[in-house]
Amino acid sequence: MNSSREQILSRVNAALAPLAQRAALPDWDREMVILRQAQGLTDAWPLFAERMKAVNGTPLTSVAELVALLEKNNWKHGYCDPALWPSLAAAFPAGFTVETTYDRTRLDDYSFGITAAAGAIAETGTLVISDRGTSSRLGALAPWVHIVVLRRNQIYHDIPAAIAALPQDPNVIWITGPSKTADVEGILIEGVHGPGKQIALLVD
Repeated sequence: MNSSREQILSRVNAALAPLAQRAALPDWDREMVILRQAQGLTDAWPLFAERMKAVNGTPLTSVAELVALLEKNNWKHGYCDPALWPSLAAAFPAGFTVETTYDRTRLDDYSFGITAAAGAIAETGTLVISDRGTSSRLGALAPWVHIVVLRRNQIYHDIPAAIAALPQDPNVIWITGPSKTADVEGILIEGVHGPGKQIALLVD
């Protein structure tokens, strides 16, 4: 950590120290949430997959599908969370280079990054990753392709359910499709501020 960052954080911590406790989270009216199709579903994956496609994300249900997509686009050099790689490695054929340590000095070398999900939201097709649960935030944000490994029991029906269930974490990232911007002449461009392709890989 550099000295400037240490100074800033020490001042923030000093300002927070006198507070007995953090302010309570704001309450909300659940009836104000418009998308209610997720309620009552026994399996939230189909709705999540439909909504993810609607925001130009790619839901996949097998590692074989993922490898085929990566091969088709010649995305063969990437990063994978070291905790996930042992269960995925056998599906990746020769010709792929997958590292389990993200080297920030070689940002342009990585075509894809594979990280673990903290959760997902069916009604919006949103993936959620957390600071504590993500092995490398650069591995999630810098490569053109970001793959989030997701279990079925991590898919929450709606935003209030996700907020209630997700653990406290200093940095939670909500990802709804690829990075987008439309501030240049109103033209929508993907992949400017982050990954241009977001993939959810369901593993059961």
